[in-house]
Amino acid sequence: MSDLMTGQSFAELGLPAVVLKQLEKMNFTQPTPIQLQAIPALLSGKNVLGEAQTGTGKTAAFGLPGLSLLDATQRATQMLVVAPTRELAMQVAEAIASFGEKMKGVEVATVYGGAAFGPQIKALRGGAQVVVGTPGRLLDLLNKGVLNLSALRFAVLDEADEMLNMGFIEDIETIMGAVPVSAQRALFSATMPPAIRKLAKTFLVNEAGEQPLNIQIAAVEKTKATIRQRAWLVRGLTKMQALTRLLEVLDYQRVLIFVRTRSDTMEVTEQLQASGFKASPLSGDLNQAQREQTVAQLRSGHIEILVATDVVARGLDVPEITHVINYDLPSDSESYVHRIGRTGRAGRSGEAILFYRSKEKHLLRTYERLTNGTIEYFEVPTAKELSMFRQQALQQQLVESLAMPQLNEMTKIIEQMQANTGLTAEQLATALLAQYHLRRPLILADDPAPRKFEERNDRRAKRDDREKRSGAGRERRELGIEFDTYRIQVGRDHGARPQDIVGAIANEGDIDSRYIGQIQLFEGHSLVELPKGMPAAVLRVLQRARVRQQQMGLELAHDEQISRRPRPPMGDRPGFKGAPRRGDRGARSNQGERRRRA
Repeated sequence: MSDLMTGQSFAELGLPAVVLKQLEKMNFTQPTPIQLQAIPALLSGKNVLGEAQTGTGKTAAFGLPGLSLLDATQRATQMLVVAPTRELAMQVAEAIASFGEKMKGVEVATVYGGAAFGPQIKALRGGAQVVVGTPGRLLDLLNKGVLNLSALRFAVLDEADEMLNMGFIEDIETIMGAVPVSAQRALFSATMPPAIRKLAKTFLVNEAGEQPLNIQIAAVEKTKATIRQRAWLVRGLTKMQALTRLLEVLDYQRVLIFVRTRSDTMEVTEQLQASGFKASPLSGDLNQAQREQTVAQLRSGHIEILVATDVVARGLDVPEITHVINYDLPSDSESYVHRIGRTGRAGRSGEAILFYRSKEKHLLRTYERLTNGTIEYFEVPTAKELSMFRQQALQQQLVESLAMPQLNEMTKIIEQMQANTGLTAEQLATALLAQYHLRRPLILADDPAPRKFEERNDRRAKRDDREKRSGAGRERRELGIEFDTYRIQVGRDHGARPQDIVGAIANEGDIDSRYIGQIQLFEGHSLVELPKGMPAAVLRVLQRARVRQQQMGLELAHDEQISRRPRPPMGDRPGFKGAPRRGDRGARSNQGERRRRA
């Protein structure tokens, strides 16, 4: 199947009618190359090794045939998807749930580290047929005897190269070793390093010794982005304040705003409507008729702003959309491409705007590479600038109103008011402006100054010198934490960077990154400061944790202790009771976010 088929529809790929009906509802029309080859192969019982970049539609390539293989009447895990990060796991689970929306009785469970075991265990014991999870949590659930794979029909490794880079290869081998030999398998990866090919050779050969079908989708040469991309760092104002200001000053025809969840679509829409904007939500809570009606209202102009989630807006094609606003950043770069592709259609110009926080800045560089474009940084209008904009807009309206046919009648009313009140024309005009100001302020209060921690985070995000970031521990000292110095068996020789170590400790040990002090890198080892009184269970977890596929082997440093300023005991710090607590992990690196697990 090396030659790509053209012009085929999903109906020609052998998918069941209930799945096809849902795809039609979601406006999925024509399969992508990876879908054209993978879906028929998987439906025919073959194992698949897929090489394809992000953004090629891999989720549907394995999700649609996977759903087709399920028995909805059997309450047991029948499809397993292993993903490198909780964000990707959540996105894949949501997509599969949407694909199977019309399949009565099919349930999808998402399991990942950093979340309570209880709800996840309940979902598994309840018989969810599809389980999507990260390696660490899946392995924990297997060891607890909660995840039962005896009835498994289909196992998928998604973004396998990412899992390799994050040191999950041993976990993956253990998980795949628990998959029944009778189950179908698929592995998808953007690249195929030797370790992944070895994994494929071990686990993708079926019972009869047949090799998997190797599908290779050539990377599409990127063209220069024609959509203008701009980004605002969330600071000083709330995202809603920034959004309403932007919508007031932007010259838009239709706007599509992306948020993370269904409930967010309602919340953002309600606040926009309260501010006078013609907005409406588009989410999975709407049936097909309601979705079609909403889109029709958008095209006609009865609605000018649509607030939507990724899944329901994926196939949206409304040429009048001039702006896409990423109110919440997507969980993966594939979704970002789909999002901004909703504007600049039919030969028109478009603009994509992103709201990002300091810890998310690294994602912007990924978006630039993926779109072969440049993201410009901008500032939302200040209160003073917005006041000036409103005043100028009102002035323009007043000038235009002089052409009204009833102008003579208005003049007579003014003259009558002057006679009745003794007020001058200027006083009456001032009073009318005051009435207008009560409804829509023409002079806004000054914006609050950015809080100190926002300024600090902003400065930290702009540091390009990676070694300089290792000094982040010095800032943590201001919290009044007493540290011990630990030695780990990972250093420069292993390719380790400070952000890799922070990410591994924060995610594996579930430690707020504020409690990770200074990191010093050496050739064969590193020193890292952690709070005194670390629980033994956490230390054991960190001893086994990996950085750049190298086990940390965490242990207290003795002769290698570095000098530190005295700090008050941890017990004197409110909120710390002998164990690290979870909180805002904004200082984590990208590597740390990807390694999140229990």
